[in-house]
Amino acid sequence: MARPRGKIDVVCQNPKCRYYLNENGKDIIKSGRYKSTGHQRYYCYHCRSYFMETKGTPFYRKRLSEREIRNICKHLVDKNGIRSIERITGHHRDTIGTLLEDMAEYADQMNEYLTRKLGLSTSECSDLWRFVQARKRKLSVAAQEGLMKNV
Repeated sequence: MARPRGKIDVVCQNPKCRYYLNENGKDIIKSGRYKSTGHQRYYCYHCRSYFMETKGTPFYRKRLSEREIRNICKHLVDKNGIRSIERITGHHRDTIGTLLEDMAEYADQMNEYLTRKLGLSTSECSDLWRFVQARKRKLSVAAQEGLMKNV
């Protein structure tokens, strides 16, 4: 007799799937981990596609670990410049800039993450978004729209 499946809190991330972001009737299983990042990989039986647990978040397709991203966020909140963060963390300034742009695009989710995981106050988060807004001329249209919702 087969063992029953455990509860999976992830929904299908494929827009072509009829169960896209739908909790009812989903048929998703865990399907290993990505070696480079360690993120969980899932498989949807309905659309027969694989997806990562971080899809649709600022952490999607990032080779940085969550700990490294947290460290960069802490330095951003402390009002360090991108080049000084580059010297402190050892990551290239383009990597930090791309992370900053993705954070701006998903500003609502990042606020929740920063307050929950890093224990930041709302005033510290608004300081971070002011810093990002100072770089506004270099951000993509999607990132500017994400910032406008949050500022």
